[in-house]
Amino acid sequence: MNLIPRPWLITISYWIRPAIAFFLRGSTYTDPIDGTSFRKFLPYGYENPRENVLSPSTLSLERHRLLWLFLQGETPLFTNSLKVLHFAPEQAFYKRFKKMKRLEYITTDLNSPLADVKADICNLPFKEGEFDVILCNHVLEHIPDDRKAMKELFRVMKPGGWGIFQVPQDLNRDHTFEDNTITDKKERAKIFGQYDHVRIYGLDYFDRLRKAGFTVDAVDYTSQFSDSEIDRYRLAKGERIPFVSKP
Repeated sequence: MNLIPRPWLITISYWIRPAIAFFLRGSTYTDPIDGTSFRKFLPYGYENPRENVLSPSTLSLERHRLLWLFLQGETPLFTNSLKVLHFAPEQAFYKRFKKMKRLEYITTDLNSPLADVKADICNLPFKEGEFDVILCNHVLEHIPDDRKAMKELFRVMKPGGWGIFQVPQDLNRDHTFEDNTITDKKERAKIFGQYDHVRIYGLDYFDRLRKAGFTVDAVDYTSQFSDSEIDRYRLAKGERIPFVSKP
């Protein structure tokens, strides 16, 4: 459960992050986003926190670092002129993408102070086929009508465009689990991972995206790295990147 509202956390982190990064400097683990190394990373999570996963410099988690490596190694994001829509922009990426002169970079969210456009993902104020790239990570698990949101993402993506839509996913679960009768916040956090998540996605998540019209590739990008690299970068071995494209 999040005890502090996300916009406050973003603001507070700008003040305390440099001091923590300095204190934990070392050579054991490396954040590939900024190349900084530390003797350890920070824990993350309210109930049953994961140890050694939060980068002191970029505040990235396993999924952010894996995504950065994938974007660098497998996509033209860092080399081509592209119009990018980024939902709920992560601090680890926001300033870096903003500085990339080849990108026309637009951020959107209902609550984030980093958003250029305040918008509902189920009713986007953008034209059909407007964006070359859409990044929408750890958003859809918050959306009651995720199928409508997926259709909107498909609508505003250009034909030939691509995107990455990461979600919390249980790869041992065939079917996505939802139950809106569970209203207790502690119980929701226990079952869904956070009190404000409305489902836990299973393997059928990829089929939901396909039904919205996308071509989907569930990429195990950690297979590109040795076990020592996975540990050094603090990645989640076996995590899938949902890489989508619009025919």
